[in-house]
Amino acid sequence: MTTADAPTPQQGQVTWQTSEDGQTATILVDRPAKLNAMSLEMIADLHRVVNEIETSDARVVVVRTAGEKVFCVGADIKQFLQLTPVQMHRIWLRRGHEAYDALARLPMPTVAVIDGLALGGGLELALACDIRIISTKAEVGLPEVGLGTIPGWGGVSRLPRLIGPVRAADLVLTRRRLSAQESLDWGICTRIAHPAQLEQETDQLVAELLTASPQAQAVAKELLALAPFGAPGQLGESLGGALTAATDDFAEGTAAFAERRDATFPNA
Repeated sequence: MTTADAPTPQQGQVTWQTSEDGQTATILVDRPAKLNAMSLEMIADLHRVVNEIETSDARVVVVRTAGEKVFCVGADIKQFLQLTPVQMHRIWLRRGHEAYDALARLPMPTVAVIDGLALGGGLELALACDIRIISTKAEVGLPEVGLGTIPGWGGVSRLPRLIGPVRAADLVLTRRRLSAQESLDWGICTRIAHPAQLEQETDQLVAELLTASPQAQAVAKELLALAPFGAPGQLGESLGGALTAATDDFAEGTAAFAERRDATFPNA
């Protein structure tokens, strides 16, 4: 991106970069002046970034946002108010689904670091990731019904599969905000950390993910994604297990176990 093309702080952007060893890709939603509200341009950025990461050598993806107080407040309301109902369906909702679904389908583990308020499309962005770690100062919620609309980028589809329909209804219909501890108790997040320890906890989580077989993780992700839709679990596990048994990762992992050493996966 050239300087002339660079967005202003008001417009925002979504970028990504890799760690020095190339194993970790970090996605940054960068629009702190507007509380990281997602515009159509940023949704397009996100989709492009995810596609680039999919073909990279990255083994773990971390989703972060800019600023100190807010993770992401969701969609850019001023922008979607300019759309007709047909445009809302064909452009706003469809493109959001495409970008968030692409993130969810990445073959490598994805981690959302919720370091502040995550509302609406911001929480839905985190829901598109495999694992969510939250700061004790953060809150999450889906306030859309207060605007006369509904969560449209996964809040009424992914959330019930994650925490069950009853709790999802409570969160969506009442617009309540959950504290970090409540989000942990409800199963929205699986890890919680004090703000001063959030980076350390995130680094430790990424390190844990990097010790596992990337091929096995990719197969497991596909099976986990199908499970809520009634896919026959035993058949999937049988086929997935047979597939991984034919990989170099399986040979290395089992050899390391027998030799009582740490595995060094050839595809790492």
